Amino acid sequence: MAAPREPGRDSEAPFAKRIDPAREPELSAEQRRVVQRAEEALRQRGLQRRLRGRNLLTGLGIGAVVLGIYGFTFYKISQERFLDELEQEVEAARAQAAKTPVN
Repeated sequence: MAAPREPGRDSEAPFAKRIDPAREPELSAEQRRVVQRAEEALRQRGLQRRLRGRNLLTGLGIGAVVLGIYGFTFYKISQERFLDELEQEVEAARAQAAKTPVN
């Protein structure tokens, strides 16, 4: 029996045929274990890709929140004038102390 050919290609090279290892009588126990390990490796790779994408989105989200808090903090601090008021009070106290005689 000839090996199946990939549809739509003029190539003469065969490609892998899909099999169900549980129903394939020609496979030995060792061959079934190899197929199961290969399938598990493929599943793990798929899970890692999805997890990597989720981790990237989570990292970007956390980074955006951190930068937002950082920017908002600088914005609010730039609007605060309480240090200016304290400096004015200190200058007024120094001026008052300079006017009074020291005994």
